[in-house]
Amino acid sequence: MREQELIVYKDFPGEEGKLLFDMAGLMEDYGQKGRDKRQMAALLCDCIHRLLELAGNHGFYGNLWHCYLSNLLVNNENSYSRACEIRGAVEGTINQAVLHDIVIFKEFFDYDFSDMAESLGVESFGLVTDYVGSESESKMYNSRIRDRICELAVKFTKDHTPEEMKDTLTDFYRDYGVGRFGLHKAFRVVHTQKGVEIVPIPRIAHVYLKDLVGYEIPKQKLVENTEAFVEGRKANNCLLFGDAGTGKSSSIKGIANEYYERGLRVIEIYRHQFQDINDVIAQIKNRNYKFILYMDDLSFEDFETEYKYLKAVIEGGLEKKPENVLIYATSNRRHLIREKFSDKAERQPALKIDDLQREELHTGDTVQEKLSLVSRFGVTIFFAAPDKKEFQNIVRVLAERYHVEMPEEELLLEANKWELAHGGLSGRCAQQFIDHLLGKR
Repeated sequence: MREQELIVYKDFPGEEGKLLFDMAGLMEDYGQKGRDKRQMAALLCDCIHRLLELAGNHGFYGNLWHCYLSNLLVNNENSYSRACEIRGAVEGTINQAVLHDIVIFKEFFDYDFSDMAESLGVESFGLVTDYVGSESESKMYNSRIRDRICELAVKFTKDHTPEEMKDTLTDFYRDYGVGRFGLHKAFRVVHTQKGVEIVPIPRIAHVYLKDLVGYEIPKQKLVENTEAFVEGRKANNCLLFGDAGTGKSSSIKGIANEYYERGLRVIEIYRHQFQDINDVIAQIKNRNYKFILYMDDLSFEDFETEYKYLKAVIEGGLEKKPENVLIYATSNRRHLIREKFSDKAERQPALKIDDLQREELHTGDTVQEKLSLVSRFGVTIFFAAPDKKEFQNIVRVLAERYHVEMPEEELLLEANKWELAHGGLSGRCAQQFIDHLLGKR
């Protein structure tokens, strides 16, 4: 086999990359005289073990060898795959280099293991050629992406030429992208020995904006801004503020799900990670996706100063913010930073000399400083707590959606009792009430 001749698809780190070279070594050596067949049989059994582990972690099914090879190709971030992500085919000499590699990969795809398995006496190899997976969820991918990779493996086997196989792979890059950003919707930021890393969140709640009952005007404003961003038009940083439990965070999850196939990705950043934002932006600014940096429950006490760093990152520093990055934040506070009556000059009482020495001279500047962060968000969207009538409508819709069978009068009576004891009128409270009923079934 010619795995050492790969040019573009060359770097496959870790155990998954080692599996390719171990299998290639078996293909090359198993039939040669003087080789220890027991040792090679043991290596083949170890490779089968690793393929079965891959199926368990990734949820793969069918021909696990083909799924493994497909997974290598869709995760390999190189000059070609990054150029094709979300955009599709590109021109240039790189295509010839890629075709050279695909010729080698097609040899791997077309390889018949029957003679090897028989020669080494490993009958169990048939386990990985027609594998039936369990119903448990993949630890690496959501079920939709897992299915796409398994389907891609089948498509590759139907491609008669390397050129057809290359086109199939390029179409996948166009539709889904490549690597972690291509195969996942949402991410978080972590610190490792390598520094700041953006790691996937394999599974996020399957929430869509249509699932959020009511709030049509706030949802429309959010959709309009996000649509403009995804389509490459001018868009604004966005602040979703209002009462607790009204669907602000759920709306962010909704757009992550609805706009994934159009190249939108969401990266969650916590307040203590604001110092890492420049490193995050440096990693994503040259990719073909659109990124939303998502900050949940954003607020500051008046003695906290992290917001000053955030201001410069959002807008105000010398470096221009990339056009493929926006910041969306949710907060229960309209102005994000805690304000006091003493910040308003006209509300200050008569002060003693000692107090005057401690008070700021220019209180108007203090107010402007505290308001300057929220002014960086060009779109602000208010999510108000529902009144009783709206709350009851949310309960009705959720009860119908989850097939809760209960007379309406009794349903609403129990819902009113529930909200009085569990935080008041909100969409979250209504969902918790329905979950309570479902749990009693």
